[in-house]
Amino acid sequence: MRRVERVVVLALDGVYPFELGIPSRVFGAADGRYEVLTCSVDGRPVRTASDFTITVEHGPEALATADTVVIASVMSSYIPAELPAEVAAALARIRPDARIVSICTAAFLLAAAGLLDGRKATTHWQLAGLFRRRYPHIDLDPDVLFVHDGRVLTSAGAASGVDVCLHVVRSDHGSELANSVARNCVVPPFRDGGQAQYIEQPVPAGDATGTAATREWALENLDRPLTLTELAGHARMSLRTFARRFHDEVGLSPGRWLIQQRVARARHLLESSDLSVDQIAGRVGFATGASLRQHLHAAIGVSPQAYRRTFRATPR
Repeated sequence: MRRVERVVVLALDGVYPFELGIPSRVFGAADGRYEVLTCSVDGRPVRTASDFTITVEHGPEALATADTVVIASVMSSYIPAELPAEVAAALARIRPDARIVSICTAAFLLAAAGLLDGRKATTHWQLAGLFRRRYPHIDLDPDVLFVHDGRVLTSAGAASGVDVCLHVVRSDHGSELANSVARNCVVPPFRDGGQAQYIEQPVPAGDATGTAATREWALENLDRPLTLTELAGHARMSLRTFARRFHDEVGLSPGRWLIQQRVARARHLLESSDLSVDQIAGRVGFATGASLRQHLHAAIGVSPQAYRRTFRATPR
């Protein structure tokens, strides 16, 4: 008989309703592999960041039964300087072998509880300065969507909660189920944990000072083996200036961005065409089918054939 994993979501005062609903939506779409419960630190109603209060079915005792605990994010004004006694008592109920996932600001609670000591972590980029001032001993990386360090996973703001929950499904049951869950939820099947968070930047003017025109040109010529020199030449910039401006605007290096675009185009062709792997590789700018297989596996953990089977089996 297939074992059902129990996920317990902890809702704290000031919780964002969107983030609170992510675990139930993602894990609940995983073909019955997970049971999702929601609890509070005292079993009483919880004030949300919106204009309503929610009532949960469970108290903190549910945390002791969890295989995975997810702590949903709260408004920054609800982040305590010190861990409240009732929250500390609730977290102390978590089994030593349970997996713990924080969404966005919930990383502050894990840090205050000592659960991030000696680990790498992330949180929303806007709060990175505050996090570092409070917890300078924790290795914070504010430039990624999520961090998986042992039994503890931390994620950045809002939608990255979807990414980290999909990552958990993928880690537990493989890419095929994770992709099915993503399709069911109508979200991207995979965003690399190392992908940059959105960082607020002034929007460049639509002229020669930006890289937008070159990115558009690159997408139109994705089948070609584009080089950094060629891209910089199209933008009429030096290599150094182009690389810097490109990263400022996109959050990725030109090379990594190109690989992401090639993989995305390949996935579309795998879903929508009968082209062979080698033919698709040529159309998206990978030198060989083996190169496409390598990059696709690195991105989503499956082979082109497995990816095609998964989405061809999905009703359109």
